[in-house]
Amino acid sequence: MQRVWAAALISVAGMAGAQTPPAETAALAPPVQSTILTLDQEALFSRSQFGQALRAEIAKDASIAEAETRKIDADLEVEERDLTEKRAKLSADEFRLLADAFDTKVKNLRAEREAAASALRDKEAAARQKFVGAVTQIIGDYMVQRGATAIVDKKVIIVSLLSIDITSDIVALIDQKLGDGTVPAP
Repeated sequence: MQRVWAAALISVAGMAGAQTPPAETAALAPPVQSTILTLDQEALFSRSQFGQALRAEIAKDASIAEAETRKIDADLEVEERDLTEKRAKLSADEFRLLADAFDTKVKNLRAEREAAASALRDKEAAARQKFVGAVTQIIGDYMVQRGATAIVDKKVIIVSLLSIDITSDIVALIDQKLGDGTVPAP
């Protein structure tokens, strides 16, 4: 996700220099001036209404996938017990055919579940990309309003003043401008 943010913020930095900061961001700016600001990228995604809505959608899909997996596992356990009971009544060749078919079924189901998990990871990555695309201009405008030249992720900072952390301000702006993302931004 850091590469996505870096690319988005670099592109907005070039655009932001020629823009006038929006009036609504002026009230949020703390008095300390710094050319470098910090931001907690994960906090933006987890604390903003829009990020929470995207996360809730992913969590719902993950819950559905987990329930499907539990049902499949339970069905396979029943089928395996049934196969074990049949073993004593079948010839070795007959049992081997059934056991091989069961093994093939298990392998196919594992592949399907892995594909579903991969699709869920892709959906989460797409949601994060959507989030970054929606909030980049808000962050860039705020950076210009603060007179800053760069925003860095606060996780890579060793020492800084708390006053250069703009995470809460940006969360407030995202909530104000995008809400939970259900209504298109103006």
